[in-house]
Amino acid sequence: MEHVVDTADGRRLAVSDGGQPDGIPVLVHYGTPNSRLQYGPDVANASEHGIRFITYDRPGYGESSPKPGRTVADCVDDVRAICSALNIDRVLTWGISGGGPHVLACAALLGDLVPAAASLASPAPWGADGLDYYAGMGELNVEDMQLFFSDRVAARAKAEKDRDEMLGATPEQTLEILKTLVSPADAAVFTPQLAEYFVRSAAAGLAPGAEGWWEDSVAHLGPWGFELSDIAMPVLLMHGRKDRFVPFGHGAWLAAHIPGVEARLTEDDGHLTLTTLHLGEVHDWLLQHW
Repeated sequence: MEHVVDTADGRRLAVSDGGQPDGIPVLVHYGTPNSRLQYGPDVANASEHGIRFITYDRPGYGESSPKPGRTVADCVDDVRAICSALNIDRVLTWGISGGGPHVLACAALLGDLVPAAASLASPAPWGADGLDYYAGMGELNVEDMQLFFSDRVAARAKAEKDRDEMLGATPEQTLEILKTLVSPADAAVFTPQLAEYFVRSAAAGLAPGAEGWWEDSVAHLGPWGFELSDIAMPVLLMHGRKDRFVPFGHGAWLAAHIPGVEARLTEDDGHLTLTTLHLGEVHDWLLQHW
């Protein structure tokens, strides 16, 4: 089911509502670039767990209005708006990669609405004390971030160029684009089905342009708008040592700075394997905290 949710500041959010209609609601923050397009195996796993599976286009992606200059913390107002529109007064949440910081914002700022959250392969805050941010990161992401800090105008233009390249790519070409980020662990689960989903998700999220992608970059690499020390709810954090999208050091740093976190830092996982191989484990953990 599809919904259009109006926000208090006059924007609209496009929301997809799948899984079990009368199940326990779980709101998902997918990665960057983002769309609300749901991955079939994720929905099937949610249905098997009795979960109502809710996704949305973050601002600027797909059919959601842009919100230039948004911070990570701004997502909490959007989550409240979605839950209010869908008559949900309690919701679990998980997110992966670029969705990870947004899940942590919910954990810090939505204690009255969210009883537990799971963050998978999340980046740490830029400038985190004691973290070598780029160590172990694939060249594609390193180059983009370095350009972001050295020349914002050029970085914004490159986002549009990269968007055009992704929209025209086949599943095989998408894997080639991501080759510096895909470890052998991730290559093993990068099936034709997953590759095809990547293409469709990019097409849906980037259809209006690269604004949402750019807004995510500004949010991730600027002040997040909340403190990790404010998190008081149960949080599951998962990160794999074979991750080249978001290196293992980020997960280890977050594990050391989130109060009371349950950290599962694994030796054999990459980035993509956290959902392809462990989503049932994530859903089990969340439901235990319902």
